[in-house]
Amino acid sequence: MPLLRRFVLALAATSIDALLLLWALGGWRGLIANERAIALIVLWGVGALWLAWLRPIGRQDTVAVDLDHGLVLTLLFVLPLVSTPLAAFGERAGIGGWSEPLALAWAGVALAGLGLLIRIAAMAQLGTRFAPVAAMQREHSLETHGLYRYVRHPGYLGAWLAALGGALAFRSVLGLPLVALMGWLLHVRVVREEALLERHFGEAYRLYRARTGRFLPRLVPPTAEPGGAP
Repeated sequence: MPLLRRFVLALAATSIDALLLLWALGGWRGLIANERAIALIVLWGVGALWLAWLRPIGRQDTVAVDLDHGLVLTLLFVLPLVSTPLAAFGERAGIGGWSEPLALAWAGVALAGLGLLIRIAAMAQLGTRFAPVAAMQREHSLETHGLYRYVRHPGYLGAWLAALGGALAFRSVLGLPLVALMGWLLHVRVVREEALLERHFGEAYRLYRARTGRFLPRLVPPTAEPGGAP
């Protein structure tokens, strides 16, 4: 697909996020008046354009696939899409609000940016090995460098942090249950994905799993043993 078309699609996807925030904040006036909402839209747009330029998802030549239930796939798409607008709506409507300093809400914006950075970096590192479902590519190699030297699933970690940051960017708890549900669904997916990886890579993966954290680094520094996971 030409780069220009990928950019257009990326901006179209970002416009959906922006329209949801527009609705949540009560229209253009509410959106423009909320600097945190504008900052999030900018982060989402930059991230989408970056991914369009990197194009990490190429042609797939899979030899093994472990598909999630259709409901799980749908929820993993919908939950991060709606958790931030729901929190924004809660702040505007005064539902489930809290009176924390505004700096904490801005910390949520920063956390969303960090999550996007981690997510995109992990996808770029895997390149064509990245897949939206648990899958093994033909001649699939194990990734142990960069982020994968410390955690086995940095991409999922980044996606969850981005959703959490977006929900915390608005002073309402309404989005947090959806973020918690997303975290549980990611855990369920990871358990199945790691079973697939162990079947494919055997002892090399078990060694890797023993010395790395699933989502957070272990306290003991990793060694140079082989292994890896997408």
